[in-house]
Amino acid sequence: MNRQAAERRGRGAETLACWYLRLHGWRILARRARVPGGEVDVIARRGRTLAFVEVKARASHDAAAMALDQWRLRRVAAAAERLAPRYLRDGDDVRIDALFIVPRRWPQHLVNVWQG
Repeated sequence: MNRQAAERRGRGAETLACWYLRLHGWRILARRARVPGGEVDVIARRGRTLAFVEVKARASHDAAAMALDQWRLRRVAAAAERLAPRYLRDGDDVRIDALFIVPRRWPQHLVNVWQG
């Protein structure tokens, strides 16, 4: 797959992830939030929970899980740490989630995937 096709697929997966999160009561605060050293695909809030969400679109659940390695999670965690002051309120719980987008399956939302 070429770079442009991968980019389109990634943006489409992020759009699906945002709709999924909205349907489950989340408010989307930002998409593709970038800071030096990393990026967070989606930043969302539901009540007192602030979630930094990494979206993975792959052909299978196993492939999506393999794409979410410790190196990527560390980058997301570093970006989340830099972005948190923009979105954090007193008393918030902060976590890093993952959302897997697999063809012909409901999105799978994994809660609190980083315990760094």
